[in-house]
Amino acid sequence: MTETVLHRIFGQLSDPRINRKKKHLLIDIVILSVLAVLSGAGSWDAIELYGKENLPFLKQILRLPNGIPSHDTINRVFGIINPRHFERLFAQWANRLKSSGILEKVVAIDGKTVRGSKDTFHDKSPIHLVHAWSVENNLCLGQFKTADKSNEITAIPELLEILEIGGSIVTIDAMGTLRAIAEKIIEKQADYILAVKDNQKGLREEVMASCERHCPVSDTTEAEKGHGRIESRRCQVFEKGLIVDSEGNWANLQSVIKITSTRETGGKVTTEERYYISSLSTDNPFNRYIRGHWGVENSLHWTLDMVFREDGQRKRDKRAAENFAIVRKIALNLLKKDTSTKASLVSKRLKAAWNKDYLINLLKF
Repeated sequence: MTETVLHRIFGQLSDPRINRKKKHLLIDIVILSVLAVLSGAGSWDAIELYGKENLPFLKQILRLPNGIPSHDTINRVFGIINPRHFERLFAQWANRLKSSGILEKVVAIDGKTVRGSKDTFHDKSPIHLVHAWSVENNLCLGQFKTADKSNEITAIPELLEILEIGGSIVTIDAMGTLRAIAEKIIEKQADYILAVKDNQKGLREEVMASCERHCPVSDTTEAEKGHGRIESRRCQVFEKGLIVDSEGNWANLQSVIKITSTRETGGKVTTEERYYISSLSTDNPFNRYIRGHWGVENSLHWTLDMVFREDGQRKRDKRAAENFAIVRKIALNLLKKDTSTKASLVSKRLKAAWNKDYLINLLKF
């Protein structure tokens, strides 16, 4: 049997089943699910079918002492795995995938609702996951569940705790703009860029006043043309000064940033102003860092919906849905890490289903 990095990392996952119920190995169920998802599966039934149709091949990678588990068994096991332990192991594994030598390591944190986990019959809302996305590495580094979007502020510190982000730049939308979160980021030896909106009304007024009364240390503009529109982003960077956080409550706060976005489409021009605070010094390329934050939407959330059909998968058991979301992100990271082909993620999944050598090579990361 070929042992992979997945075996070594996720083989540490605690098994909550009693001994007489352990007909199938936990690590077999986890890696079987990863292989099936890599090859296009999305449901418990599809994982079982994939296993039965590929049994001779799977015996090269898995022990399978009692053959392929049923879809009910797979569902039940994912429903009792401790998601906190699974998330910590996922973060440990994902950290291994990061490339060394990358100087600017932006980690974007944002949340996504898994709509397929909504249980209308029992009047249960869908789960909401907060993700950490490495912009330069194009990888998901971790996830943490919260009750709903409004509770992201409680999940973000928990997520930061399991991440290795020393030397990184953490970007978060206004929901996470809190002093405790800024302190946590600094405690983890990282820097922050936090959006400032009306949920921090006093801070926003201070930031706007500072930008109006002072001259920027730097003033740069980037423009893009495409898809029938012209978009420019003017980035003005200011020193913190005496107006913003005069009492020094924000950990290591050094810079204030104003982004003015102008979009011209079909002769119609719209303008939007956005504000940020940061622990970075003013001589940083904030325009690029802030724009990079939206990679979490385009490269992670959009991909989970359009490639893995996450919102269309009905997994109403909350713990099973949360744990299976990790399986999807393991598969996503493996596909993203592969540079042997320039094919789309959809094509890579087809190739993984059809070409077993390619599938085995994916597991080497």
